[in-house]
Amino acid sequence: MPELPEVETIAGGLRHLVNGRVITDVSIPGAHLVRGNQNRLEELIGRRILDVGRRGKLLIMDLNGQGRLVFHLRMTGRLGLWPSALENVRHIHLLLALDNASTLFFQDQRKFGTCAYFAEGEIEAWPYYAGLGPEPLQISAADFAARLRGKKGRIKAVLLDQKFIVGIGNIYADESLFLARIHPATPAHRLTSHQMRRLHGAIQDVLTRAIAAGGSSIRDYRTAEGLVGSFQDGFQAYGRTGLPCPRCGRAIQTAKIAGRTSCFCPRCQQNRNA
Repeated sequence: MPELPEVETIAGGLRHLVNGRVITDVSIPGAHLVRGNQNRLEELIGRRILDVGRRGKLLIMDLNGQGRLVFHLRMTGRLGLWPSALENVRHIHLLLALDNASTLFFQDQRKFGTCAYFAEGEIEAWPYYAGLGPEPLQISAADFAARLRGKKGRIKAVLLDQKFIVGIGNIYADESLFLARIHPATPAHRLTSHQMRRLHGAIQDVLTRAIAAGGSSIRDYRTAEGLVGSFQDGFQAYGRTGLPCPRCGRAIQTAKIAGRTSCFCPRCQQNRNA
């Protein structure tokens, strides 16, 4: 958390709030969350924010002069305008004053998030960025299946691998696998062609609906405007341990896969490779 739908929602909100604005000052209360040389953030002063976008779980601000300011929100990172989208002023790690008297904040209670400035051409040399897999809303069903056929890990672990496909975390992996009726422990290369196509469609369906709902607000996530998402209100599997499956009524179960708790229906998502 936040995963692709949450980062996409935040990016869309910020796009309306800060596009075209010039950064007039930089304050770094939480310097340890700044990746690389924090003094480089001084280069932001005088830069205009051209656009706000996303790559995987990264939120990327494009600046004039080909610079990019990149945020990885990880577990509890938040971005918004001070003070309208902020309930408390603790755990602020970056403040960007803008030329319309507003201030963009980066807040992170757990302090796992990061931000970094990249000059022209630098982000492509960042190993993490260079190693990111394709976007799940852009990859074709055929390409998705081709990538899966070479994977021998369990499908839940494969979906969480940002080198395989970006933006999917625990929430949307569980929801997609439930919709596709695939057990999370199924070896990826043993999925049938039909299952692969079904999973591809399920991923795109779940992510599209989650973006439309403003993401999932389980604990700390808020949009750039400080609002909560609503996709969590319709969870089918994630976080529903012991509750009846919305399809068959069997109790949702959990298992540890790739170090993460996976929620699934033992009847609708049978593990035929066990």
